[in-house]
Amino acid sequence: MHAHGADGHSRGTGRVLRISLGVTMLYVVLLVLAGIRAHSLALLSEAGHNLADFLALLLSLVAVYLEGRPPSATKTYGYRRAGVLAALVNALSLVVVSFFIFYEAFQRLQHPEHVHARVMIGVAAAGVAMNGVIALLLWRSGRDVNVRSALLHEVGDTLSTAAVIAGGFAILWTGQYWIDAALSCGIGALILWSSFGIVRETLNILLEGTPRGISLEAVESAVRQVAGVSAVHDLHLWSIGSENHALSAHVKIADMATSESDAILREINETLGRGFGIHHTTIQLEHAVCETAHGCVIAVREEYDERDPSRHDLHGHAH
Repeated sequence: MHAHGADGHSRGTGRVLRISLGVTMLYVVLLVLAGIRAHSLALLSEAGHNLADFLALLLSLVAVYLEGRPPSATKTYGYRRAGVLAALVNALSLVVVSFFIFYEAFQRLQHPEHVHARVMIGVAAAGVAMNGVIALLLWRSGRDVNVRSALLHEVGDTLSTAAVIAGGFAILWTGQYWIDAALSCGIGALILWSSFGIVRETLNILLEGTPRGISLEAVESAVRQVAGVSAVHDLHLWSIGSENHALSAHVKIADMATSESDAILREINETLGRGFGIHHTTIQLEHAVCETAHGCVIAVREEYDERDPSRHDLHGHAH
């Protein structure tokens, strides 16, 4: 059986990403100019963080476009994994940015520089507002791993920029300029932590692991409970894209005509779609004992009856 769900991306997502791109680039320029003027590594770190955000948003926008393209003879699933690849690149870029920040912060801790705290506070306050609005728009526009990777960038920016404000006030009160470098280390750690979850999820999808939040045992149990199903084996579950899951399985049923087995096949599909959000499946119905040959499980026909084709192994393909 092959069933296809919606592609999961709306025009609104693309519009949000385009607006976010323009605003983020303007803020990167502001951070660089302010960071140089204030001699603040924290602001320059934020500029690097926001530049990574800009690239993340750009990759996400490209992925949204690619994922909307229809399947073809050479790309039978279309480009649904474009968003997964974009998310992986985004997360890896965050790792690079965080280590660069650690290096620069270490240098500043060795040789603290005078920092203009008031400039830090003013620019960071504008950043909190901007990143907070973008994060809210992204949160409302989608839940797939591509959008969530961009959202993580923005949430991390909002929190780290808020920390820059706190650091600016701390420098004003204490006059200790090493706070700027220490703050940068905290920002780098936050960036690094936020990237690991996305890297783990995208690698699981690319390696065709069981989708996050779905139990293979629970899926098997649900299929077994369908009336007419006596056994399930050779069950595989993976993701085509972050929100597009696929399943293949061999399902044993009683020896019956194909017209009768269709009802069982429909019930299995409804169970998988309703309970697990799995809408793309390939299910082989069979009534004979199976044996293993060359690593594949094949049904062995018990008896051949030329007058009754329904006694052959049943292969269900439905939409």
